[in-house]
Formats: sequence, structure tokens, C-alpha cells
Amino acid sequence: MVEATPMDVIYVRIGSFALVFCFAVLVLSFVGRLWWLTGVVLAIMAAIGAVMLFAVRKQRKLGGGPQSRG
Repeated sequence: MVEATPMDVIYVRIGSFALVFCFAVLVLSFVGRLWWLTGVVLAIMAAIGAVMLFAVRKQRKLGGGPQSRG
């Protein structure tokens, strides 16, 4: 079994979906010249990116995947 906690996997999967949604809102707010919304979305994207980064780093620190015992 891969030595990663289920929460790390959830953080990466939901985070990637959230980043796609935030990117769409970012483009629409930029086109609509809603600068305050652009700033809010950028801050949210940075927070999501940080959570995903820490989850991936934790997975790499815990182990490299399945190990053969035979």
C-alpha cells in the first residue's frame, strides 16, 4: 500500500478541482474588471496551492510507494 494518508489524497484531488474553478472565476473577474474579486480569487488560489504543496510534500516524506517484500 502507498504510505499516504487519505486526507492528503483528498486535499490534492479537491484542490485541483477548486483551482480549475478559481481559474475560471479569475478570468471572468479580470475580463469584467472586478479588481477586488480578482484579488480575492488570487488569494484563495494561493492558499489552495499551499495546502496542495504541503500534502504532496508529506506524501513524499512518508514513503515512495509499494515495497516488495519477497
